[in-house]
Amino acid sequence: MFFSRPIALLLSASFITGCAVGPDYKKPDISLPDHYLGQVQVEKRNAISNAKLATWWDGFNDPQLSRYVLLALEQNLDIAQASARIAQARSGLGAARAALLPSGNVSAQATKNHQSLETPIGQLLNAVPGYDRNGSLYEANLSAGWELDVFGGLHREQEAALAEYQAAEAGATATRLAVAAQTADFYITIRGLQSRLGIARQQLETQQQLLSKVNMLYSKGLAPRLQVQQTEGAVAQVKATIPVLEAGLDASMNALDVMLGVAPGTYRIELSKVGSIPVAPQISSMGSPADLLRRRPDLIVAERRLATANAKIGVAVSEYYPKLALSVLIGSATAISGANLFSSAANQAAGAVGLRWRLFDFGRINAQIDQAKGQEAEGLAAYRQAALRATEDVENAISALVKREEQTEALLQGEKSLTQARSSSYLAYQKGAVSLIEVLHADENLLRTSDAKAQAETESARSAVAAFKALGGGWEESNVASQSSNALSIANTHTN
Repeated sequence: MFFSRPIALLLSASFITGCAVGPDYKKPDISLPDHYLGQVQVEKRNAISNAKLATWWDGFNDPQLSRYVLLALEQNLDIAQASARIAQARSGLGAARAALLPSGNVSAQATKNHQSLETPIGQLLNAVPGYDRNGSLYEANLSAGWELDVFGGLHREQEAALAEYQAAEAGATATRLAVAAQTADFYITIRGLQSRLGIARQQLETQQQLLSKVNMLYSKGLAPRLQVQQTEGAVAQVKATIPVLEAGLDASMNALDVMLGVAPGTYRIELSKVGSIPVAPQISSMGSPADLLRRRPDLIVAERRLATANAKIGVAVSEYYPKLALSVLIGSATAISGANLFSSAANQAAGAVGLRWRLFDFGRINAQIDQAKGQEAEGLAAYRQAALRATEDVENAISALVKREEQTEALLQGEKSLTQARSSSYLAYQKGAVSLIEVLHADENLLRTSDAKAQAETESARSAVAAFKALGGGWEESNVASQSSNALSIANTHTN
Protein backbone atom coordinates (compact mmCIF):
# COMPACT_ATOMS: atom_id res chain seq x y z
CA MET A 1 0.00 0.00 0.00
CA PHE A 2 2.90 2.37 0.78
CA PHE A 3 4.15 2.28 -2.80
CA SER A 4 0.82 1.88 -4.60
CA ARG A 5 0.18 5.57 -5.26
CA PRO A 6 3.59 6.57 -6.65
CA ILE A 7 4.01 3.35 -8.64
CA ALA A 8 0.59 3.78 -10.25
CA LEU A 9 1.47 7.34 -11.16
CA LEU A 10 4.77 6.21 -12.60
CA LEU A 11 3.23 3.50 -14.75
CA SER A 12 0.60 5.87 -16.11
CA ALA A 13 3.18 8.48 -17.08
CA SER A 14 6.14 6.34 -18.05
CA PHE A 15 5.06 6.31 -21.69
CA ILE A 16 4.79 10.07 -21.94
CA THR A 17 7.81 12.23 -22.64
CA GLY A 18 8.14 15.98 -22.34
CA CYS A 19 5.14 16.38 -20.00
CA ALA A 20 5.24 18.42 -16.79
CA VAL A 21 3.85 16.69 -13.74
CA GLY A 22 2.03 18.61 -11.03
CA PRO A 23 -0.87 21.07 -11.23
CA ASP A 24 -0.95 23.76 -13.92
CA TYR A 25 -1.32 27.21 -12.43
CA LYS A 26 -4.57 29.11 -12.71
CA LYS A 27 -4.90 32.59 -11.28
CA PRO A 28 -7.51 32.43 -8.51
CA ASP A 29 -10.74 34.39 -8.71
CA ILE A 30 -11.27 36.84 -5.87
CA SER A 31 -14.68 38.36 -5.26
CA LEU A 32 -14.51 42.09 -4.63
CA PRO A 33 -17.19 44.85 -4.70
CA ASP A 34 -18.02 46.69 -7.92
CA HIS A 35 -17.19 50.09 -6.40
CA TYR A 36 -15.80 51.70 -3.28
CA LEU A 37 -18.08 52.82 -0.47
CA GLY A 38 -16.76 56.38 -0.56
CA GLN A 39 -16.28 56.61 -4.31
CA VAL A 40 -19.26 58.89 -4.93
CA GLN A 41 -18.13 61.35 -2.26
CA VAL A 42 -14.61 61.49 -3.66
CA GLU A 43 -15.86 62.10 -7.18
CA LYS A 44 -18.04 65.00 -5.95
CA ARG A 45 -15.10 66.84 -4.37
CA ASN A 46 -14.33 70.34 -5.59
CA ALA A 47 -10.62 70.26 -6.33
CA ILE A 48 -8.47 72.92 -7.95
CA SER A 49 -6.60 70.48 -10.19
CA ASN A 50 -6.77 66.93 -11.47
CA ALA A 51 -4.10 64.23 -11.15
CA LYS A 52 -3.12 61.38 -13.42
CA LEU A 53 -2.70 58.20 -11.47
CA ALA A 54 0.73 57.42 -12.96
CA THR A 55 2.16 60.86 -12.01
CA TRP A 56 -0.17 61.87 -9.20
CA TRP A 57 2.42 64.10 -7.46
CA ASP A 58 2.17 66.62 -10.29
CA GLY A 59 -1.51 67.09 -9.44
CA PHE A 60 -0.59 69.00 -6.24
CA ASN A 61 0.75 71.86 -8.42
CA ASP A 62 3.86 72.15 -6.25
CA PRO A 63 7.05 72.05 -8.38
CA GLN A 64 9.24 71.47 -5.34
CA LEU A 65 7.14 68.46 -4.29
CA SER A 66 7.39 66.97 -7.78
CA ARG A 67 11.14 67.60 -7.86
CA TYR A 68 11.73 65.80 -4.57
CA VAL A 69 9.64 62.83 -5.62
CA LEU A 70 11.62 62.45 -8.85
CA LEU A 71 14.90 62.81 -6.93
CA ALA A 72 13.82 60.09 -4.52
CA LEU A 73 12.92 57.76 -7.38
CA GLU A 74 16.46 58.24 -8.73
CA GLN A 75 18.49 58.27 -5.50
CA ASN A 76 16.62 56.31 -2.82
CA LEU A 77 18.59 53.38 -1.42
CA ASP A 78 15.55 51.17 -0.83
CA ILE A 79 14.96 51.32 -4.58
CA ALA A 80 18.62 50.44 -5.17
CA GLN A 81 18.19 47.34 -2.98
CA ALA A 82 15.03 46.35 -4.85
CA SER A 83 16.89 46.67 -8.16
CA ALA A 84 19.59 44.38 -6.81
CA ARG A 85 16.93 41.82 -5.89
CA ILE A 86 15.70 41.91 -9.50
CA ALA A 87 19.22 41.11 -10.68
CA GLN A 88 19.38 38.18 -8.28
CA ALA A 89 16.02 36.83 -9.47
CA ARG A 90 17.11 37.27 -13.09
CA SER A 91 20.20 35.17 -12.38
CA GLY A 92 18.02 32.49 -10.77
CA LEU A 93 15.84 32.42 -13.88
CA GLY A 94 18.91 32.09 -16.08
CA ALA A 95 20.18 29.19 -13.98
CA ALA A 96 16.80 27.43 -14.18
CA ARG A 97 16.80 27.72 -17.96
CA ALA A 98 20.41 26.56 -18.20
CA ALA A 99 19.46 23.37 -16.36
CA LEU A 100 17.30 22.39 -19.36
CA LEU A 101 20.23 22.62 -21.79
CA PRO A 102 23.18 20.30 -22.36
CA SER A 103 26.41 21.17 -20.60
CA GLY A 104 29.88 20.65 -22.02
CA ASN A 105 33.44 20.63 -20.76
CA VAL A 106 36.84 20.61 -22.40
CA SER A 107 39.76 19.07 -20.48
CA ALA A 108 43.39 18.46 -21.31
CA GLN A 109 46.42 17.28 -19.40
CA ALA A 110 50.03 16.35 -19.95
CA THR A 111 51.85 14.45 -17.20
CA LYS A 112 55.29 12.97 -16.71
CA ASN A 113 56.22 10.54 -13.91
CA HIS A 114 59.26 8.72 -12.56
CA GLN A 115 58.44 5.48 -10.74
CA SER A 116 60.18 4.72 -7.44
CA LEU A 117 61.79 1.26 -7.17
CA GLU A 118 61.49 1.28 -3.39
CA THR A 119 57.74 0.72 -3.44
CA PRO A 120 56.06 -2.67 -3.87
CA ILE A 121 54.62 -1.71 -7.27
CA GLY A 122 57.98 -0.32 -8.36
CA GLN A 123 59.76 -3.51 -7.37
CA LEU A 124 57.17 -5.59 -9.21
CA LEU A 125 57.35 -3.55 -12.42
CA ASN A 126 61.15 -3.47 -12.32
CA ALA A 127 61.12 -7.25 -12.69
CA VAL A 128 59.43 -6.91 -16.08
CA PRO A 129 61.97 -6.95 -18.93
CA GLY A 130 62.28 -3.60 -20.70
CA TYR A 131 60.44 -1.68 -17.98
CA ASP A 132 61.01 2.05 -18.22
CA ARG A 133 60.74 3.93 -14.95
CA ASN A 134 59.92 7.15 -16.81
CA GLY A 135 56.47 7.59 -18.31
CA SER A 136 54.31 10.25 -20.03
CA LEU A 137 50.59 10.73 -20.59
CA TYR A 138 48.91 13.18 -22.96
CA GLU A 139 45.13 13.51 -23.02
CA ALA A 140 42.52 15.92 -24.46
CA ASN A 141 38.77 15.33 -24.12
CA LEU A 142 35.45 16.96 -24.95
CA SER A 143 32.62 15.81 -22.70
CA ALA A 144 28.92 16.70 -22.68
CA GLY A 145 26.03 15.87 -20.40
CA TRP A 146 22.31 16.42 -20.60
CA GLU A 147 19.60 15.66 -18.09
CA LEU A 148 16.44 14.75 -20.00
CA ASP A 149 13.47 16.53 -18.48
CA VAL A 150 11.11 13.64 -19.27
CA PHE A 151 8.59 14.42 -16.56
CA GLY A 152 8.91 18.20 -16.49
CA GLY A 153 10.56 18.77 -13.11
CA LEU A 154 13.08 21.17 -14.60
CA HIS A 155 10.34 22.98 -16.50
CA ARG A 156 8.48 23.45 -13.22
CA GLU A 157 11.69 24.83 -11.72
CA GLN A 158 11.83 27.30 -14.58
CA GLU A 159 8.19 28.27 -13.99
CA ALA A 160 8.99 28.92 -10.32
CA ALA A 161 12.06 30.98 -11.23
CA LEU A 162 10.07 33.03 -13.75
CA ALA A 163 7.35 33.74 -11.16
CA GLU A 164 10.02 34.78 -8.64
CA TYR A 165 11.57 37.09 -11.22
CA GLN A 166 8.18 38.69 -11.91
CA ALA A 167 7.57 39.00 -8.15
CA ALA A 168 10.94 40.76 -7.79
CA GLU A 169 10.00 43.19 -10.56
CA ALA A 170 6.64 43.93 -8.99
CA GLY A 171 8.31 44.24 -5.58
CA ALA A 172 10.67 46.85 -6.96
CA THR A 173 7.69 48.73 -8.38
CA ALA A 174 5.96 48.53 -4.99
CA THR A 175 9.09 50.00 -3.40
CA ARG A 176 9.12 52.87 -5.89
CA LEU A 177 5.45 53.56 -5.17
CA ALA A 178 6.07 53.56 -1.42
CA VAL A 179 9.12 55.83 -1.77
CA ALA A 180 7.18 58.34 -3.87
CA ALA A 181 4.33 58.37 -1.36
CA GLN A 182 6.59 58.67 1.69
CA THR A 183 8.58 61.49 0.07
CA ALA A 184 5.40 63.43 -0.66
CA ASP A 185 4.11 62.68 2.84
CA PHE A 186 7.27 64.03 4.49
CA TYR A 187 7.20 67.14 2.30
CA ILE A 188 3.55 67.86 3.13
CA THR A 189 4.26 67.29 6.82
CA ILE A 190 7.10 69.82 6.64
CA ARG A 191 4.85 72.42 5.04
CA GLY A 192 2.17 71.75 7.64
CA LEU A 193 4.59 72.17 10.56
CA GLN A 194 5.95 75.37 9.02
CA SER A 195 2.41 76.71 8.77
CA ARG A 196 1.69 75.80 12.39
CA LEU A 197 4.94 77.43 13.48
CA GLY A 198 3.97 80.57 11.60
CA ILE A 199 0.62 80.65 13.40
CA ALA A 200 2.25 80.11 16.79
CA ARG A 201 4.88 82.81 16.22
CA GLN A 202 2.27 85.28 14.99
CA GLN A 203 0.16 84.54 18.05
CA LEU A 204 3.22 84.96 20.28
CA GLU A 205 3.90 88.36 18.76
CA THR A 206 0.27 89.36 19.34
CA GLN A 207 0.44 88.20 22.95
CA GLN A 208 3.71 90.05 23.53
CA GLN A 209 2.19 93.26 22.15
CA LEU A 210 -0.70 92.77 24.53
CA LEU A 211 1.75 92.21 27.39
CA SER A 212 3.52 95.45 26.54
CA LYS A 213 0.19 97.27 26.59
CA VAL A 214 -0.73 95.79 29.97
CA ASN A 215 2.71 96.58 31.44
CA MET A 216 2.34 100.18 30.30
CA LEU A 217 -1.09 100.43 31.96
CA TYR A 218 0.28 98.76 35.09
CA SER A 219 3.16 101.25 35.26
CA LYS A 220 0.64 104.08 35.19
CA GLY A 221 -1.50 102.44 37.84
CA LEU A 222 -4.33 101.78 35.40
CA ALA A 223 -4.12 97.95 35.51
CA PRO A 224 -3.68 95.55 38.42
CA ARG A 225 -0.67 93.23 38.81
CA LEU A 226 -2.98 90.28 38.22
CA GLN A 227 -3.55 91.29 34.60
CA VAL A 228 0.21 91.39 34.00
CA GLN A 229 0.62 87.92 35.46
CA GLN A 230 -2.30 86.55 33.40
CA THR A 231 -0.83 87.95 30.19
CA GLU A 232 2.65 86.61 31.03
CA GLY A 233 1.14 83.16 31.55
CA ALA A 234 -0.60 83.30 28.16
CA VAL A 235 2.68 84.34 26.48
CA ALA A 236 4.50 81.42 28.12
CA GLN A 237 1.85 78.94 26.95
CA VAL A 238 2.19 80.02 23.33
CA LYS A 239 5.99 80.11 23.54
CA ALA A 240 6.07 76.54 24.89
CA THR A 241 4.42 75.15 21.75
CA ILE A 242 7.15 76.46 19.44
CA PRO A 243 10.06 74.13 20.45
CA VAL A 244 7.86 71.07 20.05
CA LEU A 245 6.87 72.11 16.54
CA GLU A 246 10.49 72.94 15.69
CA ALA A 247 11.65 69.50 16.85
CA GLY A 248 9.00 67.84 14.68
CA LEU A 249 10.05 70.00 11.73
CA ASP A 250 13.71 69.02 12.15
CA ALA A 251 12.80 65.32 12.29
CA SER A 252 10.66 65.58 9.16
CA MET A 253 13.39 67.40 7.23
CA ASN A 254 15.92 64.74 8.24
CA ALA A 255 13.55 61.97 7.19
CA LEU A 256 13.03 63.61 3.80
CA ASP A 257 16.81 63.82 3.27
CA VAL A 258 17.16 60.10 3.99
CA MET A 259 14.37 59.34 1.53
CA LEU A 260 16.35 61.30 -1.06
CA GLY A 261 19.41 59.14 -0.36
CA VAL A 262 21.51 61.93 1.17
CA ALA A 263 22.78 62.84 4.63
CA PRO A 264 20.36 64.68 6.98
CA GLY A 265 20.70 68.42 6.54
CA THR A 266 21.49 68.35 2.81
CA TYR A 267 18.27 70.06 1.75
CA ARG A 268 17.67 71.92 5.04
CA ILE A 269 18.40 75.41 3.68
CA GLU A 270 16.31 74.80 0.60
CA LEU A 271 13.37 73.56 2.67
CA SER A 272 13.64 76.35 5.23
CA LYS A 273 12.00 78.75 2.80
CA VAL A 274 8.41 78.49 3.95
CA GLY A 275 5.85 77.29 1.40
CA SER A 276 2.12 76.73 1.50
CA ILE A 277 0.54 73.39 2.32
CA PRO A 278 -0.14 71.55 -0.98
CA VAL A 279 -3.80 71.21 -1.88
CA ALA A 280 -5.13 67.74 -2.64
CA PRO A 281 -6.09 67.31 -6.32
CA GLN A 282 -9.07 65.50 -7.78
CA ILE A 283 -8.63 61.72 -7.79
CA SER A 284 -9.67 60.44 -11.19
CA SER A 285 -9.58 56.97 -12.72
CA MET A 286 -10.23 55.25 -9.41
CA GLY A 287 -11.55 52.16 -11.14
CA SER A 288 -13.08 49.38 -9.06
CA PRO A 289 -11.68 47.26 -6.23
CA ALA A 290 -11.15 44.46 -8.75
CA ASP A 291 -8.77 46.73 -10.68
CA LEU A 292 -6.41 46.68 -7.70
CA LEU A 293 -5.50 43.08 -8.53
CA ARG A 294 -3.66 44.21 -11.64
CA ARG A 295 -2.81 47.76 -10.55
CA ARG A 296 -1.25 47.38 -7.09
CA PRO A 297 2.25 45.93 -7.33
CA ASP A 298 2.16 44.40 -3.85
CA LEU A 299 -0.84 42.31 -4.95
CA ILE A 300 1.07 41.27 -8.06
CA VAL A 301 3.90 40.15 -5.77
CA ALA A 302 1.49 38.04 -3.70
CA GLU A 303 -0.05 36.49 -6.83
CA ARG A 304 3.36 35.69 -8.35
CA ARG A 305 4.49 34.09 -5.06
CA LEU A 306 1.39 31.92 -5.27
CA ALA A 307 2.40 30.89 -8.79
CA THR A 308 5.86 30.03 -7.47
CA ALA A 309 4.37 27.81 -4.78
CA ASN A 310 2.19 26.07 -7.36
CA ALA A 311 5.20 25.32 -9.56
CA LYS A 312 7.12 23.96 -6.57
CA ILE A 313 4.43 21.29 -6.19
CA GLY A 314 5.31 20.05 -9.67
CA VAL A 315 8.99 20.05 -8.75
CA ALA A 316 8.24 17.90 -5.71
CA VAL A 317 5.97 15.50 -7.67
CA SER A 318 8.67 15.02 -10.31
CA GLU A 319 10.79 13.30 -7.67
CA TYR A 320 8.47 10.29 -7.94
CA TYR A 321 9.89 9.57 -11.38
CA PRO A 322 13.31 8.51 -12.63
CA LYS A 323 15.87 11.06 -13.78
CA LEU A 324 17.57 10.22 -17.07
CA ALA A 325 20.85 11.72 -18.19
CA LEU A 326 23.02 11.31 -21.27
CA SER A 327 26.78 11.78 -21.26
CA VAL A 328 29.27 11.64 -24.11
CA LEU A 329 33.05 11.83 -24.18
CA ILE A 330 35.21 12.28 -27.28
CA GLY A 331 38.95 12.71 -27.03
CA SER A 332 42.44 11.47 -27.56
CA ALA A 333 45.01 9.94 -25.22
CA THR A 334 48.55 8.67 -25.65
CA ALA A 335 51.38 7.59 -23.42
CA ILE A 336 53.98 7.61 -26.17
CA SER A 337 54.42 11.17 -27.42
CA GLY A 338 52.46 14.37 -27.63
CA ALA A 339 52.85 14.23 -31.38
CA ASN A 340 50.63 11.12 -31.46
CA LEU A 341 47.86 12.77 -29.44
CA PHE A 342 45.32 13.19 -32.24
CA SER A 343 46.30 10.19 -34.33
CA SER A 344 43.71 7.57 -35.16
CA ALA A 345 45.26 5.13 -32.73
CA ALA A 346 44.96 7.65 -29.87
CA ASN A 347 41.28 8.46 -30.40
CA GLN A 348 38.84 7.48 -27.65
CA ALA A 349 35.10 7.83 -27.15
CA ALA A 350 32.49 6.88 -24.59
CA GLY A 351 28.78 7.24 -24.16
CA ALA A 352 26.52 6.54 -21.21
CA VAL A 353 22.91 6.71 -20.16
CA GLY A 354 22.42 7.41 -16.47
CA LEU A 355 19.39 6.62 -14.35
CA ARG A 356 18.62 8.00 -10.89
CA TRP A 357 15.44 6.98 -9.18
CA ARG A 358 14.45 7.55 -5.55
CA LEU A 359 12.59 4.26 -5.61
CA PHE A 360 12.73 3.61 -1.87
CA ASP A 361 12.39 7.22 -0.76
CA PHE A 362 8.72 7.81 -1.56
CA GLY A 363 7.85 8.56 2.05
CA ARG A 364 10.14 11.56 2.04
CA ILE A 365 8.83 12.64 -1.36
CA ASN A 366 5.26 12.47 -0.02
CA ALA A 367 6.30 14.79 2.81
CA GLN A 368 7.92 17.22 0.38
CA ILE A 369 4.76 17.29 -1.76
CA ASP A 370 2.58 17.90 1.30
CA GLN A 371 4.88 20.71 2.35
CA ALA A 372 4.71 22.29 -1.12
CA LYS A 373 0.91 22.06 -1.08
CA GLY A 374 0.82 23.67 2.35
CA GLN A 375 2.95 26.54 1.07
CA GLU A 376 0.57 26.99 -1.85
CA ALA A 377 -2.43 27.07 0.49
CA GLU A 378 -0.65 29.66 2.63
CA GLY A 379 0.16 31.72 -0.47
CA LEU A 380 -3.46 31.62 -1.62
CA ALA A 381 -4.71 32.82 1.77
CA ALA A 382 -2.06 35.56 1.80
CA TYR A 383 -3.10 36.72 -1.68
CA ARG A 384 -6.77 36.88 -0.74
CA GLN A 385 -6.05 38.73 2.48
CA ALA A 386 -3.75 41.17 0.67
CA ALA A 387 -6.58 41.96 -1.75
CA LEU A 388 -8.97 42.66 1.12
CA ARG A 389 -6.45 44.83 2.92
CA ALA A 390 -5.77 46.75 -0.28
CA THR A 391 -9.46 47.56 -0.57
CA GLU A 392 -9.47 48.56 3.08
CA ASP A 393 -6.54 50.92 2.47
CA VAL A 394 -8.43 52.69 -0.30
CA GLU A 395 -11.64 52.98 1.71
CA ASN A 396 -9.80 54.41 4.74
CA ALA A 397 -7.80 56.87 2.66
CA ILE A 398 -10.72 58.30 0.69
CA SER A 399 -12.85 58.52 3.85
CA ALA A 400 -10.07 60.41 5.64
CA LEU A 401 -9.66 62.74 2.65
CA VAL A 402 -13.35 63.65 2.47
CA LYS A 403 -13.77 64.08 6.22
CA ARG A 404 -10.59 66.11 6.63
CA GLU A 405 -11.69 68.48 3.90
CA GLU A 406 -15.04 68.90 5.63
CA GLN A 407 -13.18 69.61 8.87
CA THR A 408 -10.95 72.15 7.10
CA GLU A 409 -13.95 74.01 5.72
CA ALA A 410 -15.60 74.18 9.14
CA LEU A 411 -12.40 75.38 10.82
CA LEU A 412 -11.90 78.02 8.12
CA GLN A 413 -15.28 79.50 8.93
CA GLY A 414 -14.52 79.30 12.63
CA GLU A 415 -11.17 81.04 12.17
CA LYS A 416 -12.83 83.94 10.38
CA SER A 417 -15.39 84.35 13.13
CA LEU A 418 -12.82 84.05 15.95
CA THR A 419 -10.54 86.60 14.26
CA GLN A 420 -13.40 89.11 14.27
CA ALA A 421 -14.27 88.16 17.85
CA ARG A 422 -10.69 88.76 19.00
CA SER A 423 -10.60 92.20 17.37
CA SER A 424 -13.91 93.10 18.97
CA SER A 425 -12.85 91.92 22.42
CA TYR A 426 -9.58 93.86 22.26
CA LEU A 427 -11.40 97.08 21.29
CA ALA A 428 -13.88 96.47 24.09
CA TYR A 429 -11.02 95.91 26.56
CA GLN A 430 -9.40 99.20 25.53
CA LYS A 431 -12.68 100.93 26.28
CA GLY A 432 -13.01 99.13 29.59
CA ALA A 433 -16.13 97.27 28.52
CA VAL A 434 -14.67 93.79 29.09
CA SER A 435 -11.86 92.34 31.19
CA LEU A 436 -8.48 91.16 29.99
CA ILE A 437 -9.65 87.59 30.52
CA GLU A 438 -12.02 88.00 27.60
CA VAL A 439 -9.16 89.06 25.30
CA LEU A 440 -6.90 86.20 26.43
CA HIS A 441 -9.72 83.72 25.96
CA ALA A 442 -10.34 85.02 22.43
CA ASP A 443 -6.61 84.72 21.67
CA GLU A 444 -6.52 81.14 22.95
CA ASN A 445 -9.56 80.12 20.88
CA LEU A 446 -8.16 81.73 17.74
CA LEU A 447 -4.77 80.05 18.15
CA ARG A 448 -6.32 76.64 18.77
CA THR A 449 -8.65 76.96 15.76
CA SER A 450 -5.96 78.24 13.39
CA ASP A 451 -3.62 75.44 14.45
CA ALA A 452 -6.37 72.85 13.99
CA LYS A 453 -7.11 74.25 10.51
CA ALA A 454 -3.45 73.91 9.51
CA GLN A 455 -3.43 70.35 10.79
CA ALA A 456 -6.61 69.52 8.89
CA GLU A 457 -5.18 70.96 5.66
CA THR A 458 -2.04 68.89 6.16
CA GLU A 459 -3.97 65.72 6.85
CA SER A 460 -6.18 66.31 3.81
CA ALA A 461 -3.14 66.40 1.55
CA ARG A 462 -1.58 63.40 3.29
CA SER A 463 -4.82 61.47 2.90
CA ALA A 464 -4.77 62.19 -0.82
CA VAL A 465 -1.23 60.79 -1.00
CA ALA A 466 -2.37 57.71 0.91
CA ALA A 467 -5.27 57.29 -1.51
CA PHE A 468 -3.00 57.45 -4.57
CA LYS A 469 -0.68 54.92 -2.99
CA ALA A 470 -3.57 52.62 -2.02
CA LEU A 471 -4.92 52.79 -5.58
CA GLY A 472 -1.54 51.68 -6.94
CA GLY A 473 -0.74 55.03 -8.54
CA GLY A 474 2.76 55.98 -9.53
CA TRP A 475 3.64 53.51 -12.28
CA GLU A 476 2.49 52.37 -15.69
CA GLU A 477 1.03 48.86 -15.72
CA SER A 478 2.26 48.30 -19.27
CA ASN A 479 5.90 48.77 -18.20
CA VAL A 480 5.96 45.87 -15.77
CA ALA A 481 3.85 43.73 -18.06
CA SER A 482 6.32 44.18 -20.92
CA GLN A 483 9.26 43.48 -18.63
CA SER A 484 7.70 40.25 -17.39
CA SER A 485 6.90 39.08 -20.92
CA ASN A 486 10.56 39.53 -21.82
CA ALA A 487 11.86 37.71 -18.75
CA LEU A 488 12.70 34.51 -20.60
CA SER A 489 14.62 36.36 -23.29
CA ILE A 490 16.56 38.19 -20.57
CA ALA A 491 17.44 34.86 -18.98
CA ASN A 492 18.55 33.54 -22.37
CA THR A 493 20.93 36.46 -22.78
CA HIS A 494 22.52 35.85 -19.41
CA THR A 495 22.97 32.11 -19.93
CA ASN A 496 24.49 32.32 -23.41
